[in-house]
Amino acid sequence: MSVFRIPPGVKDLLPRQSRWKRETEEKLAHIFSYWGYDEVVTPTFEYYQALTTQGEGLDEDLLYKFIDREGKILVLRPDMTTPIARLVSGRMTDYLQPLRLFYTANVFRYEKTHAGRQREFFQAGVELIGATGAKADVEVLSLAISALEAMQLDNFRIGIGQVEVTKALLGQLNPEAAASVRQAMARKDMVELESLLKGHNIPGRQRDVLLEVTMSQGGLKDMERLLELIEEETAHNALTELVEVFRLLEYQGFADKIFFDLGIFRDFDYYTGIVFEGYVPQLGFPVCGGGRYDNLLGNFGHPAAATGFALGLERIMLALNNNDTKEVAGYLLVAPYPQVLTRARELRAEGKRVVTAFEELSRKEAETMAKEKGLTLIYGGGE
Repeated sequence: MSVFRIPPGVKDLLPRQSRWKRETEEKLAHIFSYWGYDEVVTPTFEYYQALTTQGEGLDEDLLYKFIDREGKILVLRPDMTTPIARLVSGRMTDYLQPLRLFYTANVFRYEKTHAGRQREFFQAGVELIGATGAKADVEVLSLAISALEAMQLDNFRIGIGQVEVTKALLGQLNPEAAASVRQAMARKDMVELESLLKGHNIPGRQRDVLLEVTMSQGGLKDMERLLELIEEETAHNALTELVEVFRLLEYQGFADKIFFDLGIFRDFDYYTGIVFEGYVPQLGFPVCGGGRYDNLLGNFGHPAAATGFALGLERIMLALNNNDTKEVAGYLLVAPYPQVLTRARELRAEGKRVVTAFEELSRKEAETMAKEKGLTLIYGGGE
């Protein structure tokens, strides 16, 4: 095996990509801070028990596990929501809620690798802890829209769903039928779904509702029609709440950014309410996602309602075709070396980027180098 190979699902970031990542993280950190969110940092790896026994919805097959010298099982963090729930429940119980927290971090999942599915990937996101109701959901969704707008992504849209709707409807089925129907709904495989509903002898109206919910990708009129169709009380109330959130986003002028999609099932089972995913036309997978998870902190001993989202930085980079990023403006300084040292120090003190030449270069050679690097040439020490 070549020593230059790296494991599947991880990658090197070359200078332009690294610079884009750094600048993007800083830009998002500023936005989150302006919305009142404070940064937290959690360990890259934690005790296996902390992220599994106390947590919910972590698929064992996705975890990278290893054993330390004391024989303790450790796990690389597969997301940031569970470590922050652990952090808040263990060390921030005296903080006034609602808590507004943000992070930029790398996370690790043993995914099947293909485009958009890395095993180490970079996220930036927020968690709003201790706030319930539509206003909290609207704040998080509005912040997600603002963050995507700041990324200058064209024509992004956010699908919003409500897991309580599907959970309540599936709760009317026997467990075996519910599990298979849920999988078909998640894949939006209408042929299989119809076959399963028929095979499990699901009554006509119940079958019609499940088919309608799975196909529901649209606007307010579609949801109002579903509200007339759904009789199950929990599902009806959850959908009513989702419509309320939409109206508040519409009030802010975000209606063209939002559509309903009750078929959204997030990767983790800890979601309890409104969920959402952000899409751009050029990618077949979401660039952001999140939702409400009101039971997760309770598993760590300090119950609190919570909601949040994460942006996938590599996916945004793909959407922006970041390979076209230009070089950073600056100067190439070519002069006798003592003069180079003095002039470079002066320019850097002014906040300017300076590249110095170690060798004596003719003006033509210097002009060629400056052009290749996208720099302004200072030859002989002058401007």
